Amino acid sequence: MGFFLETLMGGLMAGMLYSLVALGFVLIFKASGVFNFAQGAMVLFAALAMARFAEWIPQYLGINNQIVGNLLAFVVAGVVMFVVAWLVERLVLRHLVNQEGTTLLMATLGIAYFLDGVGQSIFGSDIYSIDIGMPKEPVFLLESVFPGGILISQEDLVAAAIAAVLVTLLSIFFQKTKTGRALRAVADDHQAAQSIGIPLNRIWVIVWCVAGVVALVAGMIWGSKLGVQFSLSSVALRALPVVILGGLTSVPGAIIGGLVIGVGEKLSEVFLGPYVGGGIEIWFAYMLALVFLLFRPQGMFGEKIIDRV
Repeated sequence: MGFFLETLMGGLMAGMLYSLVALGFVLIFKASGVFNFAQGAMVLFAALAMARFAEWIPQYLGINNQIVGNLLAFVVAGVVMFVVAWLVERLVLRHLVNQEGTTLLMATLGIAYFLDGVGQSIFGSDIYSIDIGMPKEPVFLLESVFPGGILISQEDLVAAAIAAVLVTLLSIFFQKTKTGRALRAVADDHQAAQSIGIPLNRIWVIVWCVAGVVALVAGMIWGSKLGVQFSLSSVALRALPVVILGGLTSVPGAIIGGLVIGVGEKLSEVFLGPYVGGGIEIWFAYMLALVFLLFRPQGMFGEKIIDRV
């Protein structure tokens, strides 16, 4: 039982990180109908910015306190992501409103490659580290309940807690604030929202900026765990099955989908892997997403689209 709970906790913590990346996809799709394939590049760009500013700011300002240096780096990187998101919406997507889905898809792919290249030109292409003070050593919990206790990674636990706090804040923002209600109105019906005076362009800028902050937090966490490197942009591919499972238009779906896939990956790899030679964790999420595409393409919480002719 202890080993099962250990695996389950590991899956839940990994799932929260998947949910964090998936939120970027869902937020933009809900508000603008654009499936943002550049989200992974935004995560990489944000992680590069955070890593390099955390190095440059203390050096040029003479700051010896790591916490202060990291906070300043986070603020500056956040401003950079706001600017990037604003430029993407202003210079590219605003001019592609009401275009075909294929056109928008190709636009986000172009943005992804552009951010990958520009990020490495500005910040460098080496492997960088982000030290935000997350403990690396694992700990044993519930030793009095289970023999030997349950081994938990403190780093994963802190990362999951950060992701959970951000998800909670976003949920409160969408439910309780005037801007959040406007975002939900735009998501439900663009034309109706515009008819009552909600400015679509401003809403889209806000959504892209929020997605940029989400990418920054995700990049900071994944960069701390894995190091900031070019392959970090592929983390977004791990969130695609989460989006399919939870639904492209559902914020709660992104959260629950991430938890389901995180737990499913860990449990299947540990308990079924020995019987099939391992490697289940690599393809489990995509096979589950394929099943949903065949039988429930809108996902668990997505809206079923009916075209009337």
